[in-house]
Amino acid sequence: MNVRLPSPSLLRDNVYAALRADILACHLTPGDELHEQELAERYAVSRSPVREALARLSRERLIAVQPRQGYRVAPVSLGDAEALLRFRGVLEPACAADAARVATDSQLAGLEPFRRFEGSAEDFIAYNRAFHAAVAEAGGNRRMAEAARDLIEQADRLVRISLANLKGRDPERLVAEHGAIVDALRARDGRLAARLLRRHLDEAEDRILTALRRHAVVA
Repeated sequence: MNVRLPSPSLLRDNVYAALRADILACHLTPGDELHEQELAERYAVSRSPVREALARLSRERLIAVQPRQGYRVAPVSLGDAEALLRFRGVLEPACAADAARVATDSQLAGLEPFRRFEGSAEDFIAYNRAFHAAVAEAGGNRRMAEAARDLIEQADRLVRISLANLKGRDPERLVAEHGAIVDALRARDGRLAARLLRRHLDEAEDRILTALRRHAVVA
């Protein structure tokens, strides 16, 4: 019997995706030391794909390389957090404006479930990520949507890090704001959709940065 082994490129991508997901979900927290052999055992692979994943993640500034010492999960810099959130505040409203113009009726109808939410704080992070990613994808520009999804995922990490200090985060109000954005999109009013989303993100930026300033792991 022939056993089909995963291709080297697929293996590398899987290890990269798994390590990145663990960092963004804060299973590996800022400042944690990382060792190739331990990670190889964690993901049941050799050290080679782990080394490549670490190199890719260092380019994304999620991993810090320590000469002669190895690696660690990069501390959160307030400057980087601010830059990330501001970039998101520019990109996502542009996607929403495009979505109002080019999204199909079925794509916009697919946003209706985001008018409701029930669940835990972690469930809300997943719900919120899915809403923002869906709006970005509805804009029809693949590159913009991919960039937005990356920013959204990294912003989720900031929320998890700062959750204990996060003030003024009212899920019911945030869900209502999502509903208003959906209304604007379904009315094909791109200007209003972009304005509502920008205000929604500006307020999130203020909450997250205020919370991060209180958090000890922030550099």
